[in-house]
Amino acid sequence: MTIKPLKGIHHVSALTANAKENYQFYTKVLGLRLVKKTVNQDDTSVYHLFYADERGNPGTDLTFFEIPRAGRTYPGTNSISATSLRVKNDVALHYWKNRFEKLEVDHDEIQEKMGRATLSFRDHEGQRLILVSDETNIGVEGGKPWDKSTVSSENGIVGLGPVVLTVSRPERTINVLTNLMGFREKQGYTRNNDQKEVRVFETGEGGSGAEVHIIEDAENNRERPGRGSVHHVAFRVEDEEELKKWVELLKNNHLPNSGFVERYYFRSLYFREPNGILFELATDGPGFEGDEDFEHLGENLALPPYFEHQREEIEAKLKPLDTKEF
Repeated sequence: MTIKPLKGIHHVSALTANAKENYQFYTKVLGLRLVKKTVNQDDTSVYHLFYADERGNPGTDLTFFEIPRAGRTYPGTNSISATSLRVKNDVALHYWKNRFEKLEVDHDEIQEKMGRATLSFRDHEGQRLILVSDETNIGVEGGKPWDKSTVSSENGIVGLGPVVLTVSRPERTINVLTNLMGFREKQGYTRNNDQKEVRVFETGEGGSGAEVHIIEDAENNRERPGRGSVHHVAFRVEDEEELKKWVELLKNNHLPNSGFVERYYFRSLYFREPNGILFELATDGPGFEGDEDFEHLGENLALPPYFEHQREEIEAKLKPLDTKEF
């Protein structure tokens, strides 16, 4: 059985305790487009929000599950400890530093990692984020910022960059990444703030849109997730045919997994690597325009066909993100 290499990062899904405040930050402050406003398919009383480039191209989606009573996150090991967002160049990064200062967004100084300029910051719930300049980047292409964004397209976020995993037993995660998932190791770096060594792995065409960065931390407790934590990272599979091959591969390697899952906007497969971090494999299509046209993405509550008969009941339980809804 021949399986094509994974193409890069598909999306990252995180947790928020307040969908309305989350919407304000990621659209008004970060300038991302809300390309899909739907519900958690496992709990239709809360939102699942998708922020991305102009049309939600694969590799640009940062999504949030709303959990209204979510407590604070206690950072620790065996977690997705940071999510990166790509911008076009170093000039854009300086624009963001000035913007964060003006809007009082918690941020660090611009630092260089692997020859790339980066800017770490936190959202209002402590979500750990890193802006990464594409000035010297080669590999998976970024997306295209929405032309109606609160941020100009020259400075806009073009997609997801590397995800950072902090794990207690790195050799276990690395074994899955390299021997099962086909990632390859490249030159790593030393983290500036604590001098920890960071090992870097890439897939597909490589570059920041296809990287996983791994940090060893065997001293701290396992992270206790809450608002501002990351739920899972998804990697890009070309199509449904390829995804079914991955289902078979995981089965043959005796790795417990979800099997094929229909997510309507893409098809998925979930499994946990040995340190307990949730990985998803997701198809590039069919995308977000099957139930809304490009010009009106994210404007109305979108429900997969199998929930449409419950629309009235579902809408009654949701609080509007702004005053123009429902």
